[in-house]
Amino acid sequence: MQLKRLCFLILPLLTIPAYADSILGSASSFAVLGASTVTNTGSSTITGDLGVFAGTTVTGFPPGVMTNGTIYSAGSVPQQAQVDTTTAYNALAAMAVTENLTGQDLGGLTLTPGVYQFNSSAQLTGTLTLNAEGNNDAVWVFLIGSTLTTASASDVTFINLGSSPDDGLFWDVGSSATLGTTTAFNGNILAVTSITMNTGATIDCGRALAQNGAVTMDTNTISNGCSDPLAGTGGLDDPSGDGSPTPEPGSLALLGSGLIALAGFVRRWRHS
Repeated sequence: MQLKRLCFLILPLLTIPAYADSILGSASSFAVLGASTVTNTGSSTITGDLGVFAGTTVTGFPPGVMTNGTIYSAGSVPQQAQVDTTTAYNALAAMAVTENLTGQDLGGLTLTPGVYQFNSSAQLTGTLTLNAEGNNDAVWVFLIGSTLTTASASDVTFINLGSSPDDGLFWDVGSSATLGTTTAFNGNILAVTSITMNTGATIDCGRALAQNGAVTMDTNTISNGCSDPLAGTGGLDDPSGDGSPTPEPGSLALLGSGLIALAGFVRRWRHS
């Protein structure tokens, strides 16, 4: 009877939906999200949604082209996306730092998955290589105190991806990000202020999300629908690579405590 009663108390924990939303929440559908304005010059191509809040101005479409996405000029959809972007920014900023790279140029470095900090600005000149070490769930987070700037023709590349990679690359930028001409970038930029993409710069797999300023584009390509699973929203929210999200830590702790209690009771019940 006691075992039945305890199971009645604990088993509901097994059926609670203990899954966190994507770390980006509703912002994950956006390829571009600005706060004051979103402006474009030239034949930019955006794959995913594009929006602005609390501003209302989106210009340059056309000649810019939208693929698999909608333009939101203010309204509840980009408003919620901004809320979720800020939440994600803060969650990333709270992560334990693997290594402090302050004063180093990212160009020429090869970095394994981890959380990397710059106390102030970060610069990329040349090639940054991200080595997944065969890990399907590799995650890189860059915590940048002020600005992120890339030189012309810089790029972010990946090596040693897993057999079924579901990797995540996030750039937490304390003020503004500027991608130099023809930079081939990857990852989700979450900038507190603004994001400027110079002529021909691309984000092949990721997003440009500005929380308080403008996103400015000039003949760019930005895609959140990655043809290769490189730097999307995975890793943090889908560690199994099978499309299932991560259990929330609080729910995991609750479930774990219940299972431990149940196991202990079963042992005592058997001995008695």
